[in-house]
Amino acid sequence: MSTIYAVSSGGCPSGVAVMRVSGPQCRVVLETMAAGLPAPRVATLRSIRNRDGDEIDRGLVLWMPGPGSFTGEDTIEFQVHGSRAVVRALAAALGSFEGVRPAEAGEFTRRAFLSGRIDLTEAEGLADLLAAETEAQRRQALAQSEGSLRRLYEGWREALVEARALIEADLDFADEEDVPGSVVDRAFARTADLRTAIARHLDDERRGEMIRDGLQVVIMGPPNAGKSSLLNALARRDVAIVTAEAGTTRDLIEVRLDLDGHSVTVVDTAGLRDGGGAVEKEGMRRALERGERADLVLWLQAPDVAVSPPPVVGDCRVWRVDGKGDLLGGSGELAVGDPTLRRFAISTRTGDGIDRLVAALSDEAAARTGSGSAIVPTRERHRVALRRALEGLDEAIRHRNDLEIAADRLRVASDDLGRITGRIDVEDLLDHIFGSFCIGK
Repeated sequence: MSTIYAVSSGGCPSGVAVMRVSGPQCRVVLETMAAGLPAPRVATLRSIRNRDGDEIDRGLVLWMPGPGSFTGEDTIEFQVHGSRAVVRALAAALGSFEGVRPAEAGEFTRRAFLSGRIDLTEAEGLADLLAAETEAQRRQALAQSEGSLRRLYEGWREALVEARALIEADLDFADEEDVPGSVVDRAFARTADLRTAIARHLDDERRGEMIRDGLQVVIMGPPNAGKSSLLNALARRDVAIVTAEAGTTRDLIEVRLDLDGHSVTVVDTAGLRDGGGAVEKEGMRRALERGERADLVLWLQAPDVAVSPPPVVGDCRVWRVDGKGDLLGGSGELAVGDPTLRRFAISTRTGDGIDRLVAALSDEAAARTGSGSAIVPTRERHRVALRRALEGLDEAIRHRNDLEIAADRLRVASDDLGRITGRIDVEDLLDHIFGSFCIGK
C-alpha cells in the first residue's frame, strides 16, 4: 500500500500549516527529513529537510505509530509555517520518496474505516462535522462521529443474531432435553420488540436529514408580490435583483440562514401566473417543482387579497405573508379563521414584521428538527436499510410456524443492519461516501 500525504489545515497563507502523512513509508520519511524518530505522540521541534539536506523549515513533528493512530497506520504530522512556499517545498520533498503520493479526497478517513478504526456511520458523522454550519448540525454530527448510531444499530444486530440462534437451537436440538421449549417464544418476543423499536426510530419525520440539509423554505406567489425583496430582507443583504417589472426572477435563488443554531434554506422563485414567455414558463415550472419538495411555503401576495388557502403544494405547511404591511396599519402575525394557516403582515420597505417572521421561522425549525441530540437516521441509505430490516422482521414473524424461513429472514434483517455500519457488502458505497470529504481528511 502506498503512503499518502496532504495538507489537512486548510488554505494558505496561514499561521500554521499541518501536513499529514500516513502509510508504511512514514519511518523512512521521518528518519530522512527529521533526523530520526521523535518520541511517539510528543510534539517535537525539528529542522525539516529535503532529501538533499536543504532545510525547508523548522517546525513541530508528531510521530504516531500504527495501529494506535486515526488511520491505523504509521502516521506523521508536520506543523510548519503556513506560507505557500513552505507547503509547496514540503510536498515536493514528500513526493520524492518512492511509494509516497498525494492523498485523494477522504482517503485518510477511508483508511481508518478499512483498518477498523471507525465504521461507516462514524465516517459520515465526521463528514457532517466538517461541514457543520449550525449548532444543531454540530451536535448531531459530533454524536454520530463518536458512535451513537453505531452502538444503536450494532445492538439491534446483535439482538437479531441472538434471536436467530435461539430459533436454530430449537431446529437443531429439538429432541434434546436441555433445550427448553420456550426458546422460540423468547426469540419471537425479542423480534417483536426490535420491530417496534426500529419502526419508532424511522417515525421521526426525517429529523436527522432536516438538521443536515436545513429546513427548506420556499417563497412563492404571483409576480411582483415582493418575493425577492422578502428574500433580501431575510438574508439582510441584496441577494436577488428587485425591480418593478413583473417576471424578473426566472431561476431559483437560495440563501442559507442560521436561525438560533438551526439551518434554514430560503428559496426565491419565479412568480406564478397564466401566460408568459417560454423562459418565464420554465421558471414557473421550477418554482412549482421546488415547492413540492419544500418543508414550508411562504405564500406572498398583496394584503388586499381576500384570505384564502393558497394553491396546494405537496404535503408541506403553508404560511400566508401579506406584503406592504405598512399600508395595513400594522404588522406581525395576524389572526385567521383557519388554525392550520398562519398569516403574517410585513413591510420590506420599513422592515416591520420581518423580525416576527424570522422568529416564527426559527421556532418552526426548532420544532421540526430539535436540538440535534436525538439519535436519528441522518441519511436516506440508513432509512432504506432500516426499512428492509423491518420487512425482514415482519416476514420472520409471519412465518413463525416455519422456523427455517423465519431464521433466514432474521439473517437477512441482521445483514441489512450490518450494511449501515459497513460490516457487510458496502464496497459500492465507499467511493460515494469518502469522495464527499475534503482532501487531507
